[in-house]
Amino acid sequence: MLNYEVDPRLLDKYVPSGTVLDSFLGKTYVSLVGFRFCRTKLFGSLAVPLHSDFDEVNLLFYVRRKEGDEKRRGVVFIAEIVPKQAVATTARLIYGENYVCLPMKHHICAEGSKSTAKYQWKVKHQCCQLTAQATGPPEPPQEGSLEQFITEHYWGYSTQRSGGSVEYHVSHVPWRVWVSTTAGFEGDASLLYGVELSHVLQGHLSSAFIADGSEVTVFRGNKLA
Repeated sequence: MLNYEVDPRLLDKYVPSGTVLDSFLGKTYVSLVGFRFCRTKLFGSLAVPLHSDFDEVNLLFYVRRKEGDEKRRGVVFIAEIVPKQAVATTARLIYGENYVCLPMKHHICAEGSKSTAKYQWKVKHQCCQLTAQATGPPEPPQEGSLEQFITEHYWGYSTQRSGGSVEYHVSHVPWRVWVSTTAGFEGDASLLYGVELSHVLQGHLSSAFIADGSEVTVFRGNKLA
């Protein structure tokens, strides 16, 4: 997870109705995230042959919404990349998310105390990759840290073509993390994210870490009034 401070004005057009930008110590962040879906099932029990394990890379930012006395903190995806067309189509239909299908590959290696993760994808003739290295064992994020803020968002929000928005719950145990010693993004992502956000990804990293992941349940979305 590569995390960048960003001018909130760059995100205004992506904020779903019913939500507002979330911030950490007065700063707004976007995250470029690479991960593996493993043993994926639809509706809790349906495993689709040849579509259970796959890579995904997404660019996201953070929002919040109040529901009664509950403060819900969630994420909004600007674009999500997967290597399988059926996965992209299903996610667009069920959640209204901005999925695209592109050639992808990954490399994950653990040698002794050193861990390395790399995700690569190609947009037309442009190759992009994100990498992170870390050492030692994973630990729970420190209380009040940026890593805790990034990992503890348990709702997703997406803008619908009708102009409304959808909210869905994402459930998982808190993740342990390795704070990265070396990390970065390489490539030109302007075709996916636009010129301004592409420049953000090529700029200064605020933080980077590898999370150990867990079982995750993504619930069906509900339209917001």
